[in-house]
Amino acid sequence: MTPALTAFQLARRYGRSWALRDCSFEVPPGAVAALIGPNGAGKTTLIEIAVGLLQPSEGRISVFGEPVRGESRALLSRVGFVAQEAPLYRSFTVEDMLNVGRHLNPHWDDSLARDRLRRLSIPLDRTCGRLSGGQQAQVALTLAVAKRPELLILDEPVARLDPLARREFLESLMEIVAGGDLTVLLSSHVISDLERVSDHLVVLSEGTILLTGATERLLAEHLVLSGPREDIARLAQRCTVVDARTSERQMTLLVRRPESLMDPSITVSGIDLEELVLAYLRRRPLPHVAVQTDLVASAS
Repeated sequence: MTPALTAFQLARRYGRSWALRDCSFEVPPGAVAALIGPNGAGKTTLIEIAVGLLQPSEGRISVFGEPVRGESRALLSRVGFVAQEAPLYRSFTVEDMLNVGRHLNPHWDDSLARDRLRRLSIPLDRTCGRLSGGQQAQVALTLAVAKRPELLILDEPVARLDPLARREFLESLMEIVAGGDLTVLLSSHVISDLERVSDHLVVLSEGTILLTGATERLLAEHLVLSGPREDIARLAQRCTVVDARTSERQMTLLVRRPESLMDPSITVSGIDLEELVLAYLRRRPLPHVAVQTDLVASAS
């Protein structure tokens, strides 16, 4: 099945600085993919390349197998996009914005847009500049969805909203996803917001992809190991260590795809999405610990 979005060795340079470097990932069709990273990680640059607003310096990106080449009509008709600042004309009424949407989009669903705004109690005769931040975000989302896209890309849409407005926006998004065959790429640095709505993960930091894949599978592949320093250090030699914390006698590791764990001195636990993402963002190296050999075996 053709991925909804594919990036291969994607890079973008501004002068001597790289905003993105060697980024490769796929978003499967029908997924709600969370693009997570701190401010300045390169999320907006990646998204603007995905929707054709920027050209990559290196690599390539495609939507449903079709290369993204600028703001082509074919691309614009298949992709809905909501930028970080809700892109509304402040002096236009909501009705005016619906008219703009209808004239610009060949597959515009006017009934969907009006029904949704009516359920949200957003008056059509009010100017966009007089709407609350949450209402502006909902109008922008409505305009993007009413064009009936196959891929919906949202760049930090809830960053400036209060907690209640953020929750209402994300609940609305999930209703939209449940009602049709739609793929979503949603960027944010607020991990807790995305944990409730996403089933696919792309972690970006300093312009580089750190982790990507189905959220459920990634959580199952990672475990937290805690125990005596020497026992943990011995076990770490057979694991991929993501993050390490240590005290004088104890050590805690986040590991990926660990081998069978048989040591009763080791405590094993799972991890949630926020802990997983933060561990990859901080990536503390495994400290050196001298591991003794088995004294009984060596004595014999």
